[in-house]
Amino acid sequence: MVISTITDQISRTVEGVGDVLSAPFSDPVIRLGVTGLSRAGKTVFITSLVANLMNRDRMPQLRAASRGAIRAAYLQPQPDDTIPRFRYEDHLAALTGNDPHWPQGTRRVSELRLSLKVQPTGLLSGIQGPRTVHLDIVDYPGEWLLDLGLMDKEYAEWSVSVLDRIENRAEAAEFLALARQTDPTADLEEPQAQRLAEAFTGYLKTAREAGFSDCTPGRFLLPGDLEGSPVLTFAPLPQAQGAGRKSLWREFERRFDSYKRHVVRPFFRDHFARIDRQVVLVDVLGAIHAGPRAVEDLRHAMADILSAFRPGRNAFLSRLLNGRRVERILFAATKADHLHHTQHARLSAITEALLRDAKDRADFAGARTEAMAIAALRTTVEETIDHKGRALDVVRGRLLETGKQAALYPGELPSDPARLLNPALSGAEAWLDADYSIMRFAPAKISLAPGQGPPHIRLDKAAEFLIGDRL
Repeated sequence: MVISTITDQISRTVEGVGDVLSAPFSDPVIRLGVTGLSRAGKTVFITSLVANLMNRDRMPQLRAASRGAIRAAYLQPQPDDTIPRFRYEDHLAALTGNDPHWPQGTRRVSELRLSLKVQPTGLLSGIQGPRTVHLDIVDYPGEWLLDLGLMDKEYAEWSVSVLDRIENRAEAAEFLALARQTDPTADLEEPQAQRLAEAFTGYLKTAREAGFSDCTPGRFLLPGDLEGSPVLTFAPLPQAQGAGRKSLWREFERRFDSYKRHVVRPFFRDHFARIDRQVVLVDVLGAIHAGPRAVEDLRHAMADILSAFRPGRNAFLSRLLNGRRVERILFAATKADHLHHTQHARLSAITEALLRDAKDRADFAGARTEAMAIAALRTTVEETIDHKGRALDVVRGRLLETGKQAALYPGELPSDPARLLNPALSGAEAWLDADYSIMRFAPAKISLAPGQGPPHIRLDKAAEFLIGDRL
């Protein structure tokens, strides 16, 4: 593992040297990573961002668009021939067709290159022609993202933390019963190992449906070609003293290390560690609806994720010596269209407070960070209705399950984020003084005029933060 780590560092350093030396002679490239947890809206974010960069009438807060500096935007083949192309056209058709529907979520790494013709401003505007800036967008499955937090953990440490965290979760009852009946020091029997792995995978699926975020290892949920392999056949076990070389404990420990070496490390090396800018999409409203434990679980999961980033400023020497570093990280609370705009500032404040540990760590390392509430695709309209003699600000949209129109008042988010975070930190079972509701809205039918991308909330502001300084 030490030799592998050194080799990875040398590879990234060589890559960084090559980028620095070739930069003056090639078009600039911004490598944007789009990551987040399941159902956070990664596919929709990328699709709407690209569509709105190609048709910029709805992007006034992206300064290069509002001042006309972006002369053209067009898609090109991505530079990595071994990575699947992000299916932009199919996803856009799903969102804007006659029967709009949500596209299938991310199940693998994919990439898309959008090239922008940008006219320089200032003193050079009259003597220099347009330059090309390439935006390489890389989509990561959210289920794999959480695995990056495993890199610095040993099997024993991981087992203890998982078993402690799920001890009181009803979703884990079946797996925990099986784990307690298991003798970790007994010799390995493959059928028993498979039963434990299947029970743990069943728990992960149920926990994800219940709104929990700490569903690792992520490939247990999206195994792909690895399904049924030993590298996905392990589970956390109670601490074992004196386990022999052929014991179940030792074999699960070996498979855990193999998972990190053969699954997580290549993902980090080949994709994650090459990012310049990063957006982390978070379904904060979904976690609030699921309750205090889901909120605390989300906070813990995001802190683990950010520990895997390599944040810092891309200064010449740091790039030359250490390779690329993430310069800017945006924490975006999605589904802002599920709230009236009067509550958006509160959602942003809750997101920033929820991710304070991770955000402060990134800020300390030199990366610029920001939290905001967005909706990559607006699915609702705002209304004010009379409810028992009281004016109520609601949103109205088309329900995903029935297709019928419905109004939603999700509850009033607190102005002080501590009113949510304190019960979450203390392990409360439910919110004592409030009830937060959510609905699943389908995409609304839209008609796009020439020059318009899909309707959104603050996608232009997000783009300005992420890439505006390079345009």
